[in-house]
Amino acid sequence: MLGVERNANADEIKKAYRKAAIKYHPDKNPGNAEAEEKFKEAAEAYDVLSNEEKRARYDKFGHAGMSGAAGGGGFGGFGGGGFSMEDIFSQFGDIFGGHFGGFSSRGGGQRVNRGSDIRVKVKLTLQEIANGTTKKLKISKTIACDKCGGSGAKDSSSYATCSTCNGAGYVTRVENTFFGRMQTQGVCPTCNGSGKIITAKCDKCSGEGVVRGDEVVEIKIPAGVGEGMAVTVSGKGNAARQGGVNGDLLVMIEEERNPELVRDGNDLIHNLNLPVTTCLLGGEVEVPTIDGRVKIKIAAGTHAGKVLRLRGKGLPDVNGYGRGDIMIVVDITIPDTLNAEEKRLVEKLAEMPHFKKAESVDKQNIFERMRSFFR
Repeated sequence: MLGVERNANADEIKKAYRKAAIKYHPDKNPGNAEAEEKFKEAAEAYDVLSNEEKRARYDKFGHAGMSGAAGGGGFGGFGGGGFSMEDIFSQFGDIFGGHFGGFSSRGGGQRVNRGSDIRVKVKLTLQEIANGTTKKLKISKTIACDKCGGSGAKDSSSYATCSTCNGAGYVTRVENTFFGRMQTQGVCPTCNGSGKIITAKCDKCSGEGVVRGDEVVEIKIPAGVGEGMAVTVSGKGNAARQGGVNGDLLVMIEEERNPELVRDGNDLIHNLNLPVTTCLLGGEVEVPTIDGRVKIKIAAGTHAGKVLRLRGKGLPDVNGYGRGDIMIVVDITIPDTLNAEEKRLVEKLAEMPHFKKAESVDKQNIFERMRSFFR
């Protein structure tokens, strides 16, 4: 987004962000939704790269590391949902060097209202996570009033220039302080930064420009997402008062518990319970995968704790870096009770040479073998 090299220093990152912020600033691109998104993306990129901890997490995990999957918060410290325009100006406004004011703009320095973001949770199965999916959600939210088109006014003639700020959208205050006379600017309290007031309000929305309603939103969820990640759908949040910019819809991912497969990053783990006879003699058994059950061979003499790997049968990486595996962890099922005949046969086996002394396959115990396997 910022066009800097991976090893760029702090000054290079700041310079690149300032250049992008000026290029895509709303004051230079009035009414351009694409430029506004670029402006937000540049701020998120700068927030990550200018913070050592976030930058290290991004270098290691990519975007997944910024959405809660790798431990830690999301972009910008605003809960993984991105920045609002007010967030950007309040946190990074000094970087613009006075080229622009601190309001998201329609032009002329006037402020644009922004609707609030909406957070919803979506539960996904392992199959949906593995393949990606599309969900349709019915969202209850504020939508633009269909009678006034979201303006809040009765008609196009129902406006007057704000007399408090004379249409500027902000007011200037001069105060006497310990350091002398200080001049500050703030949003006009009469028009809330719009520069104009409504003289005749829409009778349906009472001048707000928004009403409650429902919208069906189609959400494309990429493969490989994880618990706690967020998918952002721009402009599908609450509509703003009087023709402002819509908020965003933040879709928080939840994973449905699978009864047979446990997720560990992009790998899946299955605990395979085998009877003693299968472990002794070997055989063929079925194990679960994302795409259905498959048969695998069990070698004769398989011990408890043995880990069998099905390569490439796990989950895809959300950033496209390959696919995980399925690890089959062998466990041996011991019968709780034996009948007389079974007990007689086991007692006879116990006298055989190979059953008189228990020896491990190697010098490592089960925990050491498992730990070394996952390193």
